[in-house]
Amino acid sequence: MNYLYLYAAVLLLVMAFYVRRRKRVETAEVAVLQESVEAGLAEPPSLHPVVDPLKCMGSGACARSCPEGALGVVNGKAVLINGAHCIGHGACRDACPVEAISLVFGTEKRGIDIPNISAEFETNVPGIFIAGELGGMGLIRKAAEQGRKAMDAIKKRSSGGAAEFDVVVVGCGPAGLSAGLSAIAHKLKYKLIEQEDSLGGAVYHYPRQKIAMTAPVELALIGKVRFAEVQKEKLLEFWLDVVKKTGLKIGFREQMESIEKVDGHFVVKTNVGAYSARNVLLCMGRRGTPRKLDVPGEESAKVVYRLTDPAQYAKQAVVVVGGGDSALEAAITISQEEGTNVILSYRSAAFSRVKQKNRLMLEQQQQAGRLQVMLNSSVNSISPDSIEIKTSEGVKAYRNDAVIVCAGGLLPTPLLQKIGIRFDTKFGKA
Repeated sequence: MNYLYLYAAVLLLVMAFYVRRRKRVETAEVAVLQESVEAGLAEPPSLHPVVDPLKCMGSGACARSCPEGALGVVNGKAVLINGAHCIGHGACRDACPVEAISLVFGTEKRGIDIPNISAEFETNVPGIFIAGELGGMGLIRKAAEQGRKAMDAIKKRSSGGAAEFDVVVVGCGPAGLSAGLSAIAHKLKYKLIEQEDSLGGAVYHYPRQKIAMTAPVELALIGKVRFAEVQKEKLLEFWLDVVKKTGLKIGFREQMESIEKVDGHFVVKTNVGAYSARNVLLCMGRRGTPRKLDVPGEESAKVVYRLTDPAQYAKQAVVVVGGGDSALEAAITISQEEGTNVILSYRSAAFSRVKQKNRLMLEQQQQAGRLQVMLNSSVNSISPDSIEIKTSEGVKAYRNDAVIVCAGGLLPTPLLQKIGIRFDTKFGKA
C-alpha cells in the first residue's frame, strides 16, 4: 500500500514539473506572438502551416520539429507565433500525430502570387520552366529536387532548332545549382547566370552559422548528399567544392533583363549580353532584384545590398540605408565591431514593422555612441571616400568606406507576366 502512495507522489511531482515547464514555455511563446503582431511580422512570406484547432491536441511535436522556431503552443493549441521566420519547411506537418496541419500559400489578409506550372515545372508558356523559391518552394531540398526534375523534362525536348543553347538557367541558388549539374549529366548545352557575385542564392545571405539544411538531397553527378543538419558556411563550402569538381560554369553578376520569343526559340537578354536557347529555366528567388538608390556613385564596389560578414567592416565608416529589420540588424552588428563608425539612414520619420528586440538594441547602441540614426534622410551621392546625406537641414558629406543598402527587392512578377506567364493569387489555399 505504501508503494501506491510512493508511485502517486512521484507521478504528481512529474505532472507538476511538466505543467510548470509547459506554462513557462507557453508564456515565452505568447510573448513572441505578441511581438510579431505588434511589429507587423505575423504574416508568413510563402508556404506555411495552418493548424486545425478542432484536431490539434497541443502535443507540441510540431513546434519542436520546426528549425526556425516559427510554431508554438498557445492555450493548448499549436499556433504560428513567428510567421515572418517560416520557410515552409513542412516538418511540422509530418510531426503532427493527429494530422491537424495543412501547408498553404498566402493568408486571408495577404495573397501570394504563385506561377501556374505543370507537374514537370513548365509554365503556361511552352519551353519556360520554373523551379525553387519563385514557384513557392524555398526549402533547399525541395528546390534542388525541382531543379533536377525540371532539367529531366527539358532533356526530353531539347533537340532541334538553331539556338545557341539547349537551356538558359537563371539563378544560382539550390534549384539553379542542381539544374546546372543535371544539364551537365544530360550533356546539354547550358548557360547558367546569377545576378550576384556569389552562388547559393538566399542561403548565402543567411546569418552566420545558421542551420541551412535538415534533410538529404539528391544531386546529379554527385548522388545523395546526406546532410542532416548543416550550418550555412559548411553548405556553401560544399557547393563551391561541387562547382570545382564538376566544372559547372556560372556567369556571375549577370542580371536577366528580358526574355523574347524569336523564330521558335527564346532570346534571354542580360546586362552582359544576349543568349538564344530552346528552353529557359527560371530559378530566381522571390526576393527579386535588390531595390537601388539611383544616386550618383552607386555603381561603386563599396556599395552592397546585403550584409554577409560584419567583421569585414571593422575600423571602417559604414552607412546602412533602410528601415526594416535587416537594416537595423546590419547597423547593430556592424556597430559591435571594433573601431566602426556607423550611420543608419532611413527616409521616414520612424521605424515600423520591426522587432521590439531590434528597437531596443538600436537604442542601446545609440546611447553608447556606437552608431548614429538619421531619420527623414536620404543618400544624395556616393564618392570613393565619402557619402552625401540629405536631411531637412540640407546636404552634408560624411567620411565613408562602405554602404549597405537594405531597401528591399523588386519582385520579378511584372517581367514574367510580360513574357506571358500566368500567376494564381493564393489566399491560404493548400
